[in-house]
Amino acid sequence: MKALFKLAGKIVLAGGLLLGAAVAASAAPQVVKVGPEHYQGTWLEIGRTPMFLTDGCVAGYSTYSKGKKPGEVAVEDGCRSGTPQGKLKTVNGVGTIEDFGTTNAKMRVRYPFFITFNYWVLYKSPDKSWFISASPDMANLWIYSRTVPTKAKLKTMVNKASALGYDVRKLEFPPAR
Repeated sequence: MKALFKLAGKIVLAGGLLLGAAVAASAAPQVVKVGPEHYQGTWLEIGRTPMFLTDGCVAGYSTYSKGKKPGEVAVEDGCRSGTPQGKLKTVNGVGTIEDFGTTNAKMRVRYPFFITFNYWVLYKSPDKSWFISASPDMANLWIYSRTVPTKAKLKTMVNKASALGYDVRKLEFPPAR
């Protein structure tokens, strides 16, 4: 009888673990398909989750260009210290499109000092002028645009981030160019 209770306990525990894994898997954000033009040119950072690496950074941007191999993207991230006229700070990385050839929306970027970030494109505007990306766990979120948005457009962007399930109260909006 004792063995039967042990077996039942193990089954319940395994079932709970499987259910937890299924819930975690379903909690991963959905990505959208993006074309090769997404990883070309400069995107302005409009909103972001605060983090140590971006303290004091304003007028942020990411510039993408073709990498050395298919599915690879050269990335330059930059910002100005304190004000849009402040000292320029940049870091270069190599991005790998992890779902290359399908949605092209999941990019892992390796920066110096073994720093790695995962950026998943969760939304791209119909006119392809702005997009929202996040880490797979939704702990970090970024809003990018080709140009500085109007207040009305910014409100649309923030509302979209909220609709995707992100707590937009966490976002900061540093001055742009």
